[in-house]
Amino acid sequence: MLDIKFVRENLAAVEEAMCNRNTSFDTAAFTDLDERRRAAIQQEEALQAERNSASKQIGQLMKEGKQAEADEAKERVRQINEQIEQAAQMREEADTGLRDLLMHVPNMPDATTPVGKDENDNPEVRRWGTPRTFAFDKKPHWDLGTDLNIIDFERGVKLAESRFYVLGGAGAKLERALISFMLDQHTSRGYKEWWVPALANKDTLTGTAQLPKFEEDLYKTTEGLYLIPTAEVQLTNLHAQEILDASQLPLRYCAFTPCFREEAGSAGRDTRGIIRVHQFSKVEMVKYATPDQAWDELESMVADAENILQKLELPYRVITLCTGDIGFSAAKTYDVEVWMPSYDGYKEISSCSCCTDFQARRANIRYKDPDQFKGTRYLYTLNGSGLAVGRCMAAILENCQNEDGTITVPEALVPYMGGQTVIEPEQA
Repeated sequence: MLDIKFVRENLAAVEEAMCNRNTSFDTAAFTDLDERRRAAIQQEEALQAERNSASKQIGQLMKEGKQAEADEAKERVRQINEQIEQAAQMREEADTGLRDLLMHVPNMPDATTPVGKDENDNPEVRRWGTPRTFAFDKKPHWDLGTDLNIIDFERGVKLAESRFYVLGGAGAKLERALISFMLDQHTSRGYKEWWVPALANKDTLTGTAQLPKFEEDLYKTTEGLYLIPTAEVQLTNLHAQEILDASQLPLRYCAFTPCFREEAGSAGRDTRGIIRVHQFSKVEMVKYATPDQAWDELESMVADAENILQKLELPYRVITLCTGDIGFSAAKTYDVEVWMPSYDGYKEISSCSCCTDFQARRANIRYKDPDQFKGTRYLYTLNGSGLAVGRCMAAILENCQNEDGTITVPEALVPYMGGQTVIEPEQA
């Protein structure tokens, strides 16, 4: 959530930033609510001062034996108390209105985030690896997985509905291998591994800004809990309502979780295969940092995502998302896109974002540094996929396929596959 003081003092900049984000900011509504709030506060403070003065008069009048005048003063205090309650209610209503308004306003893009309308305006930063040229007719991962009997789409639909799938044999083994490999890589690079619930409450999802704006993308239980769309939700809220010491920062966390998304706004997109589904596995990276640390931590987080793809020898590129394409909470985002032969192009496999203090303000995560400042300040949060497991599996199947339909297991995964070097057709 944006700082109300910042918004008040930078209305034009906020309007411009929201325009660059392809959204709008209701300046009139904000100004009206803010003026009502400040007017209520001024009235409340003036009435409190008047009440204090009248209360002092009561004691003096009682000492002087002026009972009638003391009773009049008491009645005035009673009336003032009622007026204070009314002013407090007006302030609370304005506060609630401002909070509700700002809860639906995305983060301010960082100055280094390029201005652009959509994904077509995302500049490329770098590439790694060379896409493979096939001497045979290559197959998409949905055909490869079906032919090998390691991905079963029909049974996924039978067990649940469309956009669910089942993994069997080497498919299930490859999923498990990728999760373990990714976690081992991240923990070896300084991340602390966590195991977190797949369900989250409303406050937790509000802290990372999935709620209230994106509720339609979430699966909700009858008890009011939600299936998490990413481990970012849980890892970021581990320290909600806490004050950390600057000496602890940066904190680097990672976790594997199943992830669940309604994909309400993706009708017709990536309908085949395992690229865009309702349930998928993901290893997530989250960091807590001071403002001075955060931008270097973002660069290293991207490097940590890239490390996975390099070890798997999968070609990829890194792009910077423009203002019209960054996520709601993000101030700056890098996307890592893996080469997918079936698309004859690159496909997102990781988004790494710095959210500045936007999420920390919502979740009330602060830090103290007595050597630098008094009191506490909101820290910066960062998150990134490390990686999306299903998309990584799809990339391996397509990039490592052989003419006979088998799949060569990337060398880095062989130990995690029990020494298996080739995935061959299995019995159903």
